[in-house]
Amino acid sequence: MLDTILKITLVIFMFGNMLDMGLRLDLQKALKGLRDVRFVVLTLFWGYIVCPGLGYLMAITLPLSAPYAMALIMVAIAPGNPFLAIAVSKARADVNYAATFMLLASVVTVVYMPFMVPVLVKGLSVTPWMIAKPMLVLILLPMVFGVFFRLRWESAAAKVAPFVKKATGLDTIVMLILLLYVYRKGLISSAGTFALGSQVLLVAIVASAAYWLGFGLPRPQKQILVLGICCRNVGAALAPLFIIPNVDPAAIVATGALGTFVVIGSSLAVASILAKRAVKAEAEDTA
Repeated sequence: MLDTILKITLVIFMFGNMLDMGLRLDLQKALKGLRDVRFVVLTLFWGYIVCPGLGYLMAITLPLSAPYAMALIMVAIAPGNPFLAIAVSKARADVNYAATFMLLASVVTVVYMPFMVPVLVKGLSVTPWMIAKPMLVLILLPMVFGVFFRLRWESAAAKVAPFVKKATGLDTIVMLILLLYVYRKGLISSAGTFALGSQVLLVAIVASAAYWLGFGLPRPQKQILVLGICCRNVGAALAPLFIIPNVDPAAIVATGALGTFVVIGSSLAVASILAKRAVKAEAEDTA
């Protein structure tokens, strides 16, 4: 019974977050950011080449059990959590490029994950289409609907978005509570392993490298890139695990519960650092 309720909360979590993003997304500004070739190329490079590659390398070299290695890979291949909006606000970063990042990450993830999951996670008896179906329904469809609704009825979208955000936030709390309760034994058993530490290390390495090896990317875009890397798309990472047969519950725990802790902790910590840097840079500019 609780397993069924948990799956329902996951569906609401993914659908609601992407609908909320679509309702708030300024498509014109997001598309304008896509003309920034350097930003787009570096987003794809760090988000879909370096991070998955490092995640896979860590999964096969660190002393991780199979479920935790699977979770690490799933988290590594899915950037772009809607929590990015909160992190961007705290960091005082560029909201327009945040919209570009989310639009790009959402579309690419839907295409990327169905093909990469069977390649990187060995021993899965799944086809790309099996993974693509929930991605299309729970990520792309609500985002497209939200964007269309905002374009057609902007004032109504502004009124609906806060309700969607609050409802999704409440659902997220319920989902995390259920995750912790239903898989409490697996969560307890993860203590003392590299399950949490490996995800923290992955995000720390890639985010730091993306910031310091900016390849000429201006500071505002670099901030969004780093925050986007920290905000792993836990919903997208979880979706395949619920349709793949006989998945070890420990993989769900490590992806959902631990992944969420990593997203919130790392993104808020990095946002705080970036905000201090922004204040310092402004002070130097006015001096």
